[in-house]
This record gives sequence, C-alpha cells and structure tokens, in this order.
Amino acid sequence: MSSVRIECVCGQGCGIAESPVWDEREGALLYVDIPGRRVCRWSPGTGQSRAIPVDAPVSSVALRKSGDYVITLGTRFAALKWEEELVTTITQVDKDKPNNRFNDGKVDPAGRYFAGTMAEETQPAVLERHQGSLYTLFSDHSVVKQFDQVDISNGLDWSLDHRTFFYIDSLSYSVDAFDYDLQTGKIDNRRSIYKLEKEESIPDGMCIDTEGKLWVACYDGGRVIRLDPETGKRLQTVKLPVDKTTSCCFGGRDYSEMYVTSASYGMDKEWLSRQPQAGGIFKITGLGVKGVPPYPFAG
Repeated sequence: MSSVRIECVCGQGCGIAESPVWDEREGALLYVDIPGRRVCRWSPGTGQSRAIPVDAPVSSVALRKSGDYVITLGTRFAALKWEEELVTTITQVDKDKPNNRFNDGKVDPAGRYFAGTMAEETQPAVLERHQGSLYTLFSDHSVVKQFDQVDISNGLDWSLDHRTFFYIDSLSYSVDAFDYDLQTGKIDNRRSIYKLEKEESIPDGMCIDTEGKLWVACYDGGRVIRLDPETGKRLQTVKLPVDKTTSCCFGGRDYSEMYVTSASYGMDKEWLSRQPQAGGIFKITGLGVKGVPPYPFAG
C-alpha cells in the first residue's frame, strides 16, 4: 500500500475536530470543533474554511433532506441554517443530567439521526462513568432512547444491507454490532466484533466502505484501522502524523478520499511542538476503496 498519501488540508488546530461529513451539494467537508463551539465547512476547491459559532459544545453535524444541516449541541438536537447562521432547537435529552453533552452522531439509511451522550470530561477520556445514552431522533422529531449506561458514545454506521448497526462506546475498547430493523429503527442482540489492541488505544469515530469494511479512528493511537466485521480481523492500519485521531469519513467527487479529523485538546506545549498539525483535518488518498455517501436526516 505504498500509494497511500496523507496530507493536512486544514490545519486550524481545532480543540477536538469531529464528525466529518461530505456535503456533495456543496462539494465540501463539514466537521465540528467540540470545545471551540463551531461548525466548520472546508471547500477543497478554494481551500477556504468557514466556521459558524454556536452557543454550546457541538459534537456532530449531519445533512438534512430539506437542505442545510442538523447538529447535536449540548444536549439538544438542533437545526442549522448555514447562510443565516441560525440555530433552532428541535428537542432536548438528558434534562436530568446537567453535566452531560452529546458526542458523535450519524443518520441511518431511513433518515433517522442517531446520537449518544456522555458526561463532560475533566481531562481527555476522564469523566464520570455510565452517564450517557444512545438516542434516535425520528423525522417527526420524536426521540427514542435506545439504551443507557454509556461512557463515551462514539462511532456509528450501518452495514451495506442495512441489517446491522455498528457502534462504539469508547471506554469499552470494543467495536460492537447490533441487529438492525430499518423499518422501525430498533436495535437488538449486541455483540462485540473487534477488541482494540493496546497500541491502537481508544476507538473513536467510524465509517464504512463500499466493500462493507469498517474504518475506525483510534484516539491516542494516531491511526485509522480497517476491520472486517464478519471475521473480526484487522485488515489495514494507516498511521497519521498526530496522536489524537478522532473520526473519519469518505468524500471527494467519487468518495475515494478519506478525511480524518484530529484533536489538540489536552496536549501540552512540548507535545504540540512535536505535532504541530494536531487538531487539523487530514486527507488520505490511494486507499483503493471508496466510501458510502452520508444519508440526510428526513425530518
């Protein structure tokens, strides 16, 4: 795999860049900076990045069928009108847990927005345990809690046949699978399909390719790994020049480029001097596989 090429395309040094999503309509990459409280959009055509400030930690962004975007903001699902820089609350969760916030989120093939919560960290990956839950926002704006007792709700995606839901609770160091009912959005029969090895560190964001293989960003592991969910085997490791890789998605004109977000939060000056691109956005080309376009929220 010597043809694999990695470049930092946006080096703005986010605190925690997360939730990369390719917006085909705009030919641009969306992502968020959680502690920076901004939703960003980077255009490869111009090399320009624009950021919309918001009023709380923003942890994921998704496309919306009717146009513009939906985001998870604090403990709220919200709508974002990009040009107007207007945020409107759709609904709120975890009202009894003022120390919680949303983390990663993604839209399923039927247009439902899945996103999970966690307690606010006191330092990276240090937090009150079992405070989070996984929620689903339906197109009618109703919300269902799928389960609770979550530490750090993270990477999520669906198999190509839509019968399996993949999910990561980071501090379990496991990539899990559930049976998935696309008609109802119900999940069942949780099992672990891959346990991370010590040097891979903490599993974070995740995406799937057109061959049905999973790509997982390893926080503190400085890499993305490709997994076969059927066999539980790791197929490939791509190392990046930063330790805190947070998430990944495919994008570009034919979804053959991978974009990887990273964090600088919790790094001291000496660490940052060794990794000046920490918190940047990376583009990986030459992987030889393509990704699946993101699904838009139907509501």
